[in-house]
Amino acid sequence: MNINKGYIAVGLVIAFALFFELGAHADESDEATFLSFNAPVQIPGQVLPAGAYLFELADHGSEPNVVQVFSADRTVLYGTFLTAATQRQDPTGDTTVTLAEPESGGTPVLVKWFYPGRDIGNEFLYSKQTEKELARDSHQTIVARQAPSSNSDTSRAGN
Repeated sequence: MNINKGYIAVGLVIAFALFFELGAHADESDEATFLSFNAPVQIPGQVLPAGAYLFELADHGSEPNVVQVFSADRTVLYGTFLTAATQRQDPTGDTTVTLAEPESGGTPVLVKWFYPGRDIGNEFLYSKQTEKELARDSHQTIVARQAPSSNSDTSRAGN
């Protein structure tokens, strides 16, 4: 059987192109996002002081409803949180978060986080009592600015 070397070369070029295309998008699987808060923000079970944090899906996206929150330099894990999938109608090219402003004027509560370009995001789960309070509170959705980054899988946001 005579195999043309040209077919082999074309096959290798296609294989390499597919490999590099998959590699270019593989780091989006964990949806790693840097968020900077200029005031304290409550997450389930604790309050994050003003500062920068890394939010990402646990297990590189294989568990889409589990979010981990790290310090910006990844030295401190603040928590691993079960979330519920939530949908929005119009995805933006930037990170979007929804905060609940308590009627009592306390610390804003992080309710939802959406990765840029995605219509499905993560809604943080709180106790039933807190959920009732959050339903009464006013919600503010913030489309965060993206700063230039050398890492394509992260976005830096400020509010």
